[in-house]
Amino acid sequence: MPSPPRLKKSENLEIRLPHATKQAFMAHCRAEGRTASDALRAFIDDRLSPAPVPRRRSGLARLAAGVLIATAVGAIAAPSLARPLLQAQVGRMDLDGDGAISLAEFARLDVDHDGKVSLGELSR
Repeated sequence: MPSPPRLKKSENLEIRLPHATKQAFMAHCRAEGRTASDALRAFIDDRLSPAPVPRRRSGLARLAAGVLIATAVGAIAAPSLARPLLQAQVGRMDLDGDGAISLAEFARLDVDHDGKVSLGELSR
């Protein structure tokens, strides 16, 4: 594939700047091993290049982001939703209303007297 033809550089551009600025720019170009004209051409080409177009997220990426957000919200909400249920359960077992389950209250729940309260015993 042939390379694009090189354009003839026939136009001049005159700029006015302080002598110290010109000297500093020329020194900078020499340090880079390029001419001042080359540096200015590169600057102009860069400025005239179209800006990169931001990519839109695909539907799959949006769906994945939505799932992650919903999961995070669910993880945050689940403990706060479980707290009233736990408080209601403890309140149901706490017969004297002191905010704790005493040994006597535990024994009342342990219907088969095996020293453990099973889920079946708890849900009676």
